[in-house]
Amino acid sequence: MAGAKETPRQKLISLMYLVFITMLALNVSKEVLDGFGQMFEKISDANVRVDESNNNIFENIKVNAEEKGGKWVGHLRTATEIKKESDEFYDRISEIMSIITEKQREKDPELKEYAQMDKGEALDVIFFKEGGGEAAQEFIDMINTYKMHVIQVFGSQYPEYIEMVEARFFTGDENGNIKNRDGMDQPWLNSNFQGFPLVSSLAKFSMMQNDIRQTEHDVFATLMGKELKMSSSVNETNYISLLKTEKGAYYQGETFDGSVVLGRKGGAQNPNSVDLKLDGRPLQEKDYELIAGGIKLNVSAGNPGDHEITGDLIFLNDGVESKIPVNQSYAVIAKPNSAVISADKMNVVYRGVENPMTISIPGIPDNKVSASAPGLRRVRGSKYNMVPGKGRELKISASGTLPDGQRVSTTTKFRIKDIPAPQGTVRKQTGSITIPKSSLEISSIGAVLEDFDFDITLKTVSFKFKVPGQPTININGSKLDARAKSALRRAKAGQSVQVFDIKVVNPKNPSYKFKKISPVICQLVN
Repeated sequence: MAGAKETPRQKLISLMYLVFITMLALNVSKEVLDGFGQMFEKISDANVRVDESNNNIFENIKVNAEEKGGKWVGHLRTATEIKKESDEFYDRISEIMSIITEKQREKDPELKEYAQMDKGEALDVIFFKEGGGEAAQEFIDMINTYKMHVIQVFGSQYPEYIEMVEARFFTGDENGNIKNRDGMDQPWLNSNFQGFPLVSSLAKFSMMQNDIRQTEHDVFATLMGKELKMSSSVNETNYISLLKTEKGAYYQGETFDGSVVLGRKGGAQNPNSVDLKLDGRPLQEKDYELIAGGIKLNVSAGNPGDHEITGDLIFLNDGVESKIPVNQSYAVIAKPNSAVISADKMNVVYRGVENPMTISIPGIPDNKVSASAPGLRRVRGSKYNMVPGKGRELKISASGTLPDGQRVSTTTKFRIKDIPAPQGTVRKQTGSITIPKSSLEISSIGAVLEDFDFDITLKTVSFKFKVPGQPTININGSKLDARAKSALRRAKAGQSVQVFDIKVVNPKNPSYKFKKISPVICQLVN
């Protein structure tokens, strides 16, 4: 019975059980410990990837709220609250992981590899020794509070997620107990963490962090998806009319062959009738043909300028007539006398990368347009790649022949710029950061090109590592070596270590020399 005083026999059984668990922990093979360590690393890496994905989705929600308002404002409010709760919970678990690792290292100064993390006294002292009840209850309350907040904020809108959230953050019955293999009640916290090796507890904590990020992802993705869902029936609420053309503008005298179609994909129903006007003139049956989801026009493009198509597409659904309003326009332009040359990314080209470009002349097929410049290569059609060489400026010449035989040619200048200086990163963070020593030990050192429009992969070749009061260490690769880890362990909490002189290469262009990379200042905690 819960709360009853234990008999001497029960006390003996409990003691033997604890001894048994301890013996198991002491005799875990090195291979099993390494396996836990590998699992911990994989989960930690996965957490970083999920976090990046979540941040991208959150930014999309934010942009929609700023640009569209309406329901998106409420979605942003929900997402912001969930993100705040998730970040606080995630960071608190990281603090606990750092604390128990450092405390275990105080007992075992030689603790370096996962195979040596076979003891768990540090966590036991925090949660289970005399005086640890408050910390244990605080941790359980933190889990339950997060679960409750997610259910209140999100589950109230989407009840189908409540069961999943409760399962992910289950902490036992109303008394905090679960059934062990013998069918006896045992506290959930004790069952999962008491007497276990340090590395297995780190893996479990990291898995809990993964549950947090996955829950956050489910919320964000659902907010995006729910807003975009639409009914499948054809009516004026769910569909709009769109003008589809083979090109954006037409020459004077050409045949206009645009199509007016439903704005939603999958609208395969043909209109039953149409009531349309072109510049106020009613369209005749010879001016269009019915197609799946709309009509295809076959009328003269008209004189240069804007032209309007107005009226209704009429559909029948179960005998009920639905009118889809049409209010579209197209432009007719005079024949050009020059080529159009543009950089797909920006109005400059960058040295050291392939700059995608589009070179075309309206009205002339791509295979009859020629373009030339040092470093310019046609990919296909109107798509080119430009790899500039020396200098600060280049000229691209393009030419072609219009259908009437008129020759068109032009030359356009582009500025050549170097790739901006990358920013050094530790754990994908730049500038001055706060980080536990245990995390820094396993973190990757890299560099990023912030606000650069090209997707360039940077591979770290080497870097320097400086702990106050200790010699600078030169390191090859992207992670701390044994010397650097040893120096780091002698550093005190609150000190700032430097990661600087980071050298990187672009595997696609290893000969390119990047500008000096900014350092990362790491303030140590715990």
